[in-house]
Amino acid sequence: MDESVEFNYDYSFTSNTSDNISEGSGFDFTDLNIPEICGQTFSNDFNKIFLPTVYGIISILGIVGNGLVVLVMGYQKKVKTMTDKYRLHLSVADLLFVLTLPFWAVDVAKNWYFGGFLCVSVHMIYTINLYSSVLILAFISLDRYLAVVRATNSQATRKLLANRVIYVGVWLPATILTIPDMVFARVQSVSSSNINLKEESKETADSRTICQRMYPVESDVIWIVVFRFQHILVGFILPGLVILICYCIIITKLAQGAKGQTLKKKALKTTVILIFCFFCCWLPYCVGIFLDNLVMLNVLTPSCELQQALGKWISVTEALAYFHCCLNPILYAFLGVKFKKSAKSALTASSRSSQKVTLMTKKRGPISSVSTESESSSVLSS
Repeated sequence: MDESVEFNYDYSFTSNTSDNISEGSGFDFTDLNIPEICGQTFSNDFNKIFLPTVYGIISILGIVGNGLVVLVMGYQKKVKTMTDKYRLHLSVADLLFVLTLPFWAVDVAKNWYFGGFLCVSVHMIYTINLYSSVLILAFISLDRYLAVVRATNSQATRKLLANRVIYVGVWLPATILTIPDMVFARVQSVSSSNINLKEESKETADSRTICQRMYPVESDVIWIVVFRFQHILVGFILPGLVILICYCIIITKLAQGAKGQTLKKKALKTTVILIFCFFCCWLPYCVGIFLDNLVMLNVLTPSCELQQALGKWISVTEALAYFHCCLNPILYAFLGVKFKKSAKSALTASSRSSQKVTLMTKKRGPISSVSTESESSSVLSS
């Protein structure tokens, strides 16, 4: 994450380069260029408090929300509709994503204590689910477009997308994008003695273990810029265009005609909320890393003030972008009345299951779950 301030580096302000800077999870490298030039460690101090706190909050909310969705889907036993399948894919991706954040929180606050294998593994899990969750949102919007605009003859296409194409269009490219993690992610002990730090203990100042991508020194800036542009393109622009186009067409379709105005207004409101939340969460972060890329390439004139502003902007907007995985269960599941009923049914059944099993097994053997299954499977058929 944003731990890269601790690197040894040979900095040249005119070339805006640094040795072994990382482009892995978190992407905040602007603080690398600040300490020697500005004589400050504001970004490092800010991140050590802000990022672990925010990552902890996102982890808790994401685990609860997405875990509940997975629990309800598991309680159903069978996933019958395309919408259900997308919800399950999305919740699994978001759940795995938030499970990596505690590792990064500890890393940015203190040290990497988890060894080389977990370093590569956490990087890979982080990357695959960061991309897959956003790409799944594009598939959901495409599915809704087909269901609303092409309702009469889209069933076969929707089934193909949900059952087959999603693995080729989401999980396969997301997995391929983890190759740089396997190649470059590693654990390394670095010295911070040549970086101007505030008063710290001798142990903290002399050495620190980090887990991040380590690029070849002679081309590190190029690697960082390329992977950042990749993140902007694959993780925002492409899925963002699909989401925007599909939902705009859906809004136009729902706005036509005079029948079912109440339901249409509710559907329009929900659609606008989906678009608004996606772009509000991801656009500021992508703008930040895009501008920082321009600084690293000397397209924008580097300055201490600009680097400080970009450093804090990227840290804050990164947390906002990650918060979207906590909103996904609300936006794509809990807004539906049927899902709320199913969740209540699942939680109620699970709390009573042990009592029922005890009573029923004494009288007539194992109980049947047909009634509860049919009840829960009917409430997620949107």
